[in-house]
Amino acid sequence: MIGPVRYFENVKDPRMKRKRRHELSHVIALALIAVIGGATTWNDVQEICEDFEDWLTGLLGLNNGIPSHDTFNRVFSLLDPRQMERSFLRWTQEVVRLTDGEVIAIDGKSLRGSGEGGAKPLVHMVSAWASKNGLVLGQVKVNEKTNEIKAIPELLSMLMIKGCIVTIDAMGCQKEIAQRILDRGADYLLATKGNQGRLLENIEESFGHLKVVDIDSAVDSGHGRIETRTCSIISDLRCIEDASEWPSMRTIAKIESTRFTKKTGHESKEIRYYISSLPPNAAKINKAVREHWGVENKLHWQLDVTFSDDASLKSSKYAAQNFTLLNRIALNQLRHSQHPNPRNKNMSLRGKRAACTRKTDYWKQCIMTMIEPTG
Repeated sequence: MIGPVRYFENVKDPRMKRKRRHELSHVIALALIAVIGGATTWNDVQEICEDFEDWLTGLLGLNNGIPSHDTFNRVFSLLDPRQMERSFLRWTQEVVRLTDGEVIAIDGKSLRGSGEGGAKPLVHMVSAWASKNGLVLGQVKVNEKTNEIKAIPELLSMLMIKGCIVTIDAMGCQKEIAQRILDRGADYLLATKGNQGRLLENIEESFGHLKVVDIDSAVDSGHGRIETRTCSIISDLRCIEDASEWPSMRTIAKIESTRFTKKTGHESKEIRYYISSLPPNAAKINKAVREHWGVENKLHWQLDVTFSDDASLKSSKYAAQNFTLLNRIALNQLRHSQHPNPRNKNMSLRGKRAACTRKTDYWKQCIMTMIEPTG
């Protein structure tokens, strides 16, 4: 992978010139280096960097040592998160090669530690996840006075997703969002609940009266569970009252999931409905729905468990928003790093980050792929 650090060189320094003891590029690089090495707080960032000060000085050409945790906190609380996110996006657009038909899952996540125990609104981020690449493509913050419906079009406008399939949960089932996806040269697959007037009722009526044109079943097992998902497809839209208002809608889908837990013998069932611009191909839609949940299992879960995203108490101005971006950069970097021991080639992301905290050589290898040494 091409290292991300150089993509942040043009971020505007918000500090007064006379108070800049440390170059902004060094502050950003050191924070990211420490996050890859296991840092979850600004104190962690300072301590990890100080432990390797001599090596980092030679690597980056530091003139004034390691910044204090207060300096890291102050700088990242002032940095314009939009500039940071655009820099992140430039990096991902250069390193990620999206394949035709790749699922781009869009979903939101709140940073539970960002609200100062209820004193402030939680920071809520919407991210785009490339399923096959296993990488975060970009993120935007949800404005406190709006919701994901406003943030999703902004995120879509930044992404280069031609030929992909964009999947979004029911919050994103909006005509304007569907059109924005089509405008980006992609297809949409949108979950549907009761948030769009009679749309869900019309879809249920369709599956009660109209012909199913294609069916696909898939079985997954793991973690003591067996899940069977059956996708049924209808292309006849006569029961959808405002079908013509949904741009390029060609297909409605029903996913029936049955989950069996081996240990308890418990079986649960769930039915979900979708609308799509895709042709009536049950296997393709069934697979896309399954891949959508990677944003939960491979991104949000990893951010919480591996990077302690929800435990963060960084609430000063933009600190939480910018720190979660560092977490996403580190996640991308670690996911595509290769452990030098062949026996660990299938090491989990959590294992890789733990290895960075124990094995200095592996941590340094990850760092060297994202930054060029000076001199």
